[in-house]
Amino acid sequence: MTSSRTLPDFPWDTLADHAAKARTHPGGVVDLSVGTPVDPVPRVIREALASVADQPGYPTTHGTPELRAAAVGALRRRHGLPELDPDAVLPTIGSKELVAWLPALLGLGPGDVVAIPELAYPTYEVGARLAGATPVRLADGEAPPEGTRLVWLNSPSNPTGRVLSAERMAEAVAAARAVGAVVASDECYLALPWSADPVSVLDPAVRGGGLDGVLAVHSLSKTSSLAGYRAGFVTGDPVLVKNLLEVRKHAGMIVPRPVQAAMTAALEDDEHVTAQRDRYRARREALLPALRAAGFAVDHSEAGLYLWSTRGEDAWETVGWLAERGILAAPGTFYGPAGGRHVRVALTATDERIAAAVERLTA
Repeated sequence: MTSSRTLPDFPWDTLADHAAKARTHPGGVVDLSVGTPVDPVPRVIREALASVADQPGYPTTHGTPELRAAAVGALRRRHGLPELDPDAVLPTIGSKELVAWLPALLGLGPGDVVAIPELAYPTYEVGARLAGATPVRLADGEAPPEGTRLVWLNSPSNPTGRVLSAERMAEAVAAARAVGAVVASDECYLALPWSADPVSVLDPAVRGGGLDGVLAVHSLSKTSSLAGYRAGFVTGDPVLVKNLLEVRKHAGMIVPRPVQAAMTAALEDDEHVTAQRDRYRARREALLPALRAAGFAVDHSEAGLYLWSTRGEDAWETVGWLAERGILAAPGTFYGPAGGRHVRVALTATDERIAAAVERLTA
C-alpha cells in the first residue's frame, strides 16, 4: 500500500533554510524558485468564471461541449494541429493532478515500468510510485525497457527548457509503441517558444498516421495565469481518453463548472496569451544577460519559463550564493541526479522583482 513513506520528500520543503536566508535581504526576497504566475487573471476569464457562479448542479466530468470545442480550436490556431475530435478532450483539475494519477488511471501497478526523462518534473516519478509501478529515468535517446507501460515526454522541458525536434519526438513515440507503452506528452510550455519552436506530440509529423497510444497534457496555468483555477486538459487517442473519462466519473475527478466556463473563455481568446508571452519574453531578456554577467552559463532554455543555469559547482552551493543576494532558485537535484550542478531560475516574478534580481546579479 502506497503511503507517504514510499514517496520522496516534497522537494520544496528542503528549501526552507535558504528561503529564510533570502528573506533577510534588505531589499526583500526575489523568489525565482517556483513557476507560479504573478500577473492578474485576464478580465475575459474572470467574467466567464462569474457568469455561471449561480449554477447549483453538478458539472459533467467530460466538460461542456463548448469547452471541448474551444480546446480543439485553440490547438488548431495556436499550434497548427489538424482538427481533433472534441469528444477526445477531457478537462482535468490542473495538469499536475493528471500527471500524478495517470499511471493509476491507466491501470498500472507492481511490475510495470513508467519511463521518465533523465531530468524531469518530480510528479512523473510520484505518479509511478502512487500506482506501485517502477519509475525509470531514460538518458537522451535511450529506448524504454521491456515492461514499460507509460513513457513521459516533456518538450519544452521543465526544468531545462530544452525543445525536442519533431524527428526526435517521433523516434521516442516509435520506441514507446515498440514496447506497447502509452506515450504521454506534457505540453504545458508549448505556447512559450523563445529560440526554438516546440511541436506537439499530436502533430502528424510526430505521431504518424494515427493517435493510437498517444496523449497530450495541457495546462492553462502558464499561458493564462490560471494556476489558482486548476485548469488543464488531456487529449489524443479517443479510446484512451474514453477510458480515462469512465474511471474519472467513478472517482469524482470533475473540474468545477465555473472553472470550465473560465477555461472556455481562455481557450477562445488568443490576445491575452500573446500579451502574457510578451511579458515573459521581456523578463527573460532582462534576466538572461544578468545571469551570464554574474558568471553563469545558461544551457538549453530555448522555451518555457525557466533558465537552466550553472556556475560549475554543486547546485546547493549555487542556491546558497543566490540566497545571500536575496534570490531564491531551485536546485537541479529536484529534477534528478543529473541536475546536480544546475539551478532552475524561473521567469515568474513581477517586473519589479526581476529588475531587483538583475541589479543584484550585476552589482
